[in-house]
Amino acid sequence: MTGSYDNPEFDAEFLGPSRDHEKKVRARFFDVVRKAAGQIPFMEDVVAAYYCAMDPATPTRVRGAILAALAYFVLPLDGIPDMIVGIGFTDDASVLLGVMALVRAHVRDEHLGAAKEALRRGDRSPKG
Repeated sequence: MTGSYDNPEFDAEFLGPSRDHEKKVRARFFDVVRKAAGQIPFMEDVVAAYYCAMDPATPTRVRGAILAALAYFVLPLDGIPDMIVGIGFTDDASVLLGVMALVRAHVRDEHLGAAKEALRRGDRSPKG
């Protein structure tokens, strides 16, 4: 599978309507990261998972699982609305932690490095 971080190619047969998840994640991810940074202690791992999902070398099923979890993270209304101070991101953190445990082997050093750099810079739209 070929592609780039800016235009990953997804298996439409596998992802189906989840292709919309990628657009939502890309559009809102770093805005939500800034809001949730103090409430999710493993934010660096979450951002590394984002870069893993955008990496065309990551297997399609892994990318799909990560994008689904990240889509849940960026959507404002979910199990526990994110606007509830103190507990709003607990459900998001649980979903992210569960998926990250499943895909940990696919998050490479380059993804972690990109995450550290993006968090350090605080970029709205860091380049992958």
